Amino acid sequence: MQAQITFVPEAGIGLRRKVFGVVTAICMVVAPMFTALATELGPVTNRPLPRFVSMKASEANVRRGPSRSHRIDWVFKHRGMPLVVTAEYGHWRYVQDYDGLGGWVHYAMLSGTRTALVTEQIVDIRRRPAMSSPITARAEQDVVLKIRECAPGWCRVSTGGHSGWAPSTALWGATEPDHAD
Repeated sequence: MQAQITFVPEAGIGLRRKVFGVVTAICMVVAPMFTALATELGPVTNRPLPRFVSMKASEANVRRGPSRSHRIDWVFKHRGMPLVVTAEYGHWRYVQDYDGLGGWVHYAMLSGTRTALVTEQIVDIRRRPAMSSPITARAEQDVVLKIRECAPGWCRVSTGGHSGWAPSTALWGATEPDHAD
């Protein structure tokens, strides 16, 4: 006669599995709701507010209100300049620049391409995202860099035929803007 091995589950394991399954299911349903509550979504685009964009056009009128009948307060004149969108109304977006100056700009003047403004006197652009990595280029304050990707603390950037990694703390537009409470 051959011996058989029978598995006898530890007491309570079945109950723990069921409880774990129920808790996991609840978390999968509830977690996205909390995330949605934490981020305000624009009424027109259903995208997060605030969010960074860049200037698509080389010039864009900045108006007091969301229509062409509103007065032009000034003109943004730098293609690629990073801006933060804080409100939406129809085809208009309320944007602000690094200095906090803002107004309503037609959405056709904006791009979803991410750029960043160098905020320090000089920022070293490195071959890899590490302070010990060799420097491939340097960018001066107010230079606009195109963001290729970001990792914690670093962004891969490019400009004028140069590319590499820069610390995100030296770039305005690299991190997600603070969400209003």
